[in-house]
Amino acid sequence: MKIIESDFSNHIIKSAQKELGIIFFFNHIAVIEFNEGVHVDINNSSEIFDELKTYFGDSRPFGVVANRVNSYSVKLLDIDLFRQKVKNLRSYAVVGHNNASKMNAEIENSFCISDKINYDSIYEAIDNVYSKVKEDILFSLN
Repeated sequence: MKIIESDFSNHIIKSAQKELGIIFFFNHIAVIEFNEGVHVDINNSSEIFDELKTYFGDSRPFGVVANRVNSYSVKLLDIDLFRQKVKNLRSYAVVGHNNASKMNAEIENSFCISDKINYDSIYEAIDNVYSKVKEDILFSLN
């Protein structure tokens, strides 16, 4: 399910169409839907990171949900480099909608050092990411 087809669509604050896909912005979360067949690596993802930095800044905690509505690939060896580009990223999730995307999400999960990142539902993913970001915001206020 695309994010614009979900109950979250009324809460989208901004969206940005980029070469790799579209980013939907909420208060503390960005949902990215990459285009069919793209390959995401550190060399071609600058536009995505620029949009995230413009919206969230360098210190505001946020989360990202990759909504795998299309088939695409990610260079897993670049995951550490991705993390270095957005130090205020607190939580990340991948939503798989079919067997292939669920398998890719499971592989991505094995490369991450954080908690589980792969989910079957956009609702579950956003809820978990938002909870982690909210905890971080509350912790930083104390």
